[in-house]
Order: sequence, then structure tokens, then C-alpha cells
Amino acid sequence: MLPAAALIKIFSLATISFVVAIALTPLFTNFLYKHKLGKKIRSDGSTPYFSKLHEKKQGTPTMGGILVWATTLLLASLFWFLDRVLDLQFFHNLNFLTRQQTLLPLGVLGAAALLGLLDDYLGVKGIGGGQGGGLRVRHRLLFYLLVALVGAYWFYFKLEFDILHIPGLGDFTIGWWYIPLFIFVVIATSFSVNQTDGLDGLAGGVLATCFFAYGLIAFMQGRHELAALSAVISGALLAFLWFNIYPARFFMGDTGSMSLGTVLAVIAFLTNSVAVLPIVGFILVLESVSTILQVFWRKALGKKLFLSSPIHHHLEAIGWPETKITMRFWVISGVAATLGVAINLIGR
Repeated sequence: MLPAAALIKIFSLATISFVVAIALTPLFTNFLYKHKLGKKIRSDGSTPYFSKLHEKKQGTPTMGGILVWATTLLLASLFWFLDRVLDLQFFHNLNFLTRQQTLLPLGVLGAAALLGLLDDYLGVKGIGGGQGGGLRVRHRLLFYLLVALVGAYWFYFKLEFDILHIPGLGDFTIGWWYIPLFIFVVIATSFSVNQTDGLDGLAGGVLATCFFAYGLIAFMQGRHELAALSAVISGALLAFLWFNIYPARFFMGDTGSMSLGTVLAVIAFLTNSVAVLPIVGFILVLESVSTILQVFWRKALGKKLFLSSPIHHHLEAIGWPETKITMRFWVISGVAATLGVAINLIGR
């Protein structure tokens, strides 16, 4: 496919994804409110700053990530089906489901979304060992590990991936070390997105920037279908963000953070650009590292490093308005993603 035609396809799909997700939102929102699938805010005294700052969000529906992954899977399936059945050039141009580029990330997206959906449902119903219901952190990490193991097996044994590209230094064959690297990155990215999903609009805006950056990387590598998939996710994320910005109509939930974090890592591996993922997703790294440091500080020194964690809650606790934190993190994310794409081009 010529670059100009590919760009038309990519931007068209992003727009269609945005419009479809916007159109589905009223029905989706009514379903969430009707069935009272609202978030429970912890009030047991273990998180005093968080509970005080977010008590007004009690009852706001979660599981909003369904809007993103359901729109993506719907469009992938629909255009593939119409292309096969009607055999029209119009639908052939819109079909972005291919075995070589997008079948794997779409499968991972769906599998991780269902696992996250289970966690969300348990949390809403107050079932489980987590704070306020849902899965404990260790059980959630086991879910991440399960998905990562399947992905690692597929990449290493089926696709025979074992090369890591370092910008400016070249390609390095790392053999079976590719498996633990894959598992670590998938778990770390999923966990990081989960930690970032704590303020209205924060995770949605940061993820839209990350997927746009990796869509650009995929396009420059000639992986036009993978770029189209990234564009579809970005379009759906922008529609989600329309209703998630302060004050949020609904939250992303684990079904969104787990699925989108996992598929972001998979796309990074498919483009052999995982080395720049910490740069493109700088805010994601900042959020998860702040949480890990907080836990370490409390265990090792018996006191908190931050008033509350992740770091966006600390900034709230010292008086920053929620909207200021979100928008400043969006700016940082945009700059970091631009830098990551530029670094990825070194030596290509």
C-alpha cells in the first residue's frame, strides 16, 4: 500500500472509531448507571488523603474501558467480515485485521480486557480480598503474568522473535532472555497504566499519546495495519476521554487499564521499539515508580515518602487542582512521546 493511501486509511479509521465510540456512549452510560456499576471509594482510614479528596466520586460508574476495547474489536471484526462477504474495495481498504500484524494484539486486547472486567465486577460487588472488593494485588499480578506468559510463548516460539533493537547501537540477539524481558515489560506496562488511572482524564490522555506515537513508529516501518490498529485505539480513547475529563461520567477501570497496557507493550515488541517504551510512556513509569517507592519506604523506613501515592495523589494532597495535574501530565506525556519517536529513529 502506498504511504498516501495508508495515511488515508489510518486517519479514516481513527475518525470512524471516534464517531462510533461517541455514538455508543449514551447506551453504554445508561447501562452502567442502571445497573449501579459504580466505584467504591475506600474509607477504612488506610488512605486518608485519597479518601477525603475523592469521596465525591463515590458511585461514579467504572468499566469505561469497555468503550475503547469493544469499539476496537467491533470495527476490526466488522470490516473484516464485510471485506470477506461483500468483497468490495471500500471495505477492503478499511479492513485492518491481518494475521501478520494485528491478529495477535487484538487477541491479547480481548483476553486482557475480560480478565480486567472480572476484577472490575468483583470490585463493584464488593467481592474479593482487595481493598473494597476485587482482586488482591498479587492475584492481579498473576493475571498479568498469565497473559504475559502466553504472549512470550507466541513471540519467541511461534514468531521466533529474539532480537532487541537499541537506538544508536543496533540489533542484539538475546535468545531466551527475550521471554523474561517480554513478561517483565507486559506486567510493568499493565501495572503502570493501572496506577495512572486515578484522576479524571489522566490515563485516557496519556494512553492516547502513547498509541499515537507507536502508530507513527509502525507507519514509518511500513506496518500500516498495525498503525491502523493504533489509530483505532487512539480514536476510541479520544471518545472515552470526551466523557472522562473532569468531572468524569465514568472511569476506565481495570478492564481498560489492563487491556490497553498489555496491548501497548505488545505493539512495542511487534515494532521492535520496546527500548523507547519507558520514554514514550514516561508518565506511566513515573506513576508506577512512585507507588513502588512509597511501598519500599513504608516497609524499610516505617514512614511514607509521599503524602499519598501514586504521585498524582501526592500532588493533589499538597493542593494542586485535579485538572492542573491532569493537563500538565498530558503536556509532559506529549513531549516524552515525541522524544521517544525521535530517539527510535536513530540508526534506523
